[in-house]
Amino acid sequence: MSDAGLREAILAQVGRLRPGTTCCPSQIARDLATDWRPLMAPLRQAALDLAGEGRIRVMQKGQPAGPAPRGPIRLAAVDDVPPGEGR
Repeated sequence: MSDAGLREAILAQVGRLRPGTTCCPSQIARDLATDWRPLMAPLRQAALDLAGEGRIRVMQKGQPAGPAPRGPIRLAAVDDVPPGEGR
């Protein structure tokens, strides 16, 4: 899947979230392909790119993640998580 397709899927999923909720990138990958695991690295990078552009927030342990988080992340809408505040 192309980077543009991954970005579109991320934005669509994050746009459907209820206020104050997050989603796991693996759920997006599962929605895109039966063999979803190979999508995880490019999907994670696409999410980090979108966060760098200010279009989504990448969260880790309930707090906004840095530019290169290690370990599990969750995705949130920008409007749901003010900068510096986790949910």
